[in-house]
Amino acid sequence: MSKFIWAVCIFLASLPAYCQSNSAYQVASITDVKQHTPASHSAPASYEVSLKVGDTIYQTLYTPPFDTGTVQYAAGRELLVRVGEKTITFNDILGRSISVPIVSKRPAVDTKKPKG
Repeated sequence: MSKFIWAVCIFLASLPAYCQSNSAYQVASITDVKQHTPASHSAPASYEVSLKVGDTIYQTLYTPPFDTGTVQYAAGRELLVRVGEKTITFNDILGRSISVPIVSKRPAVDTKKPKG
């Protein structure tokens, strides 16, 4: 009977490890925002947004649902993102999940490290 109780205790102690979500959200810093020149004048305004995630800078193309222009002033902000193979996903202020395409990625150059 005591072996059974120990087995149940070990099972219950290890249960939280299995219940945690495997979310890969990371902190990203918006490093640059530029207005994207659309192919036609009737296309909605979109922005090239550069995000630094870890040691990589991703350039994405973001089209806001309403042309408020607020993304222009977002450089320097931090947000949680999930980096996929071809997209980056983040949640807007209302908690809706938004995916933006990754246009390019490059290694981040750390200017604080001394050369040599």
